[in-house]
Amino acid sequence: MEPRAGVSKQDIRERIWDYMESQNLADFPRPVHHRIPNFKGASRAAEHFPRLQAFKMARTIKVNPDAPQKNARFFVLESKKTLLVPTPRLRTGLFNKITPPPGATKDILRKCATSQGVRNYSTPVGLDSKVLVDLVVVGSVAVSEKGWRIGKGEGYADLEYAMMVSMGAVSQGTPVVTIVHDCQVVDIPEALLEDHDLTVDYILTPTRVITTGCERPKPAGIAWSKISCEMLGKMPILRSLRHREEQAGKDVTLQDGPRSPPGATRSPQDLAPPELGSVPPSSVQIGNLPRDARVSELKRALSALGVAPSRLTWQGPQHRAFLHYRDPAEAQQAIACLQGFRLGANTVRVVLARQQRASDLVGGHTTEPLPNHRPAIAGP
Repeated sequence: MEPRAGVSKQDIRERIWDYMESQNLADFPRPVHHRIPNFKGASRAAEHFPRLQAFKMARTIKVNPDAPQKNARFFVLESKKTLLVPTPRLRTGLFNKITPPPGATKDILRKCATSQGVRNYSTPVGLDSKVLVDLVVVGSVAVSEKGWRIGKGEGYADLEYAMMVSMGAVSQGTPVVTIVHDCQVVDIPEALLEDHDLTVDYILTPTRVITTGCERPKPAGIAWSKISCEMLGKMPILRSLRHREEQAGKDVTLQDGPRSPPGATRSPQDLAPPELGSVPPSSVQIGNLPRDARVSELKRALSALGVAPSRLTWQGPQHRAFLHYRDPAEAQQAIACLQGFRLGANTVRVVLARQQRASDLVGGHTTEPLPNHRPAIAGP
């Protein structure tokens, strides 16, 4: 299955997908096209994982949520290490920490390692958690013995890694592992690689453990020029990271957006609190808060979801709060992200505050933005 001259990444993907389908090398879900293939023998390939020295030394391991890495997630939990799993399409944050119930048996741990278990036993990890990831596991469609990798074409693994770099969670020395079928190990022309492409240090197959010795640098951070406005709009955590890097003086110009020069800041008018008696269209009301809810709980949850407002008005006795964002687009994204959000036992109600009476804001506790206008939540 060696690629011919002049091939593209998509050519290599299609050849591997077609071959795996024709040879019946994959389990559900089928067909494998446009997926990280759930190949037959994935469990056997994952058995190499806990034998790696990098695994034995790691305390916190990030594993992608795809089906062929299910056993890798199980081994992390069985070894009582911290398991982090990226959120689907990064829509509600970057990581979830999987926390099995106390005294979990092997059967329960195996359930925790499934996609359903990831949903049922996870808690979000926020940008301010200061997490350090010791080992990274990614899925692949194709990978070379030199450590060059091709994913399914959506760029999530590359972006996840770049976001971890931006957070300070990984460094150039953090090992990266991929788990694939033997037929997915092919030659990949170096000309196809770009600076934002993630490389791997170990390849695990049902029959081999390949130490790539790859010396090509991994992504040094988020390549904002590769990020579209549409992608930014779908990922609140990406917007939060962009704001942080903008405040740090970095160039965060988007692929299809206007230039935002390094060190640019919004005018004081953009961040000024609303006048008493007015409700700006960039404010969101959260209702149906639990009777015993605390503002600190809401702060942590919003931060973990990547939708931290610039200010928060807390009205605990009325079981509601107002979230004030910098512009209507951020408010709309927060509403989309918070649909179905639960605080305690309650599913909260989320609406744009401009639909409410201006007097509704009176009587709450509101604080000014923090110095440097960082997007942190302030409360009583």
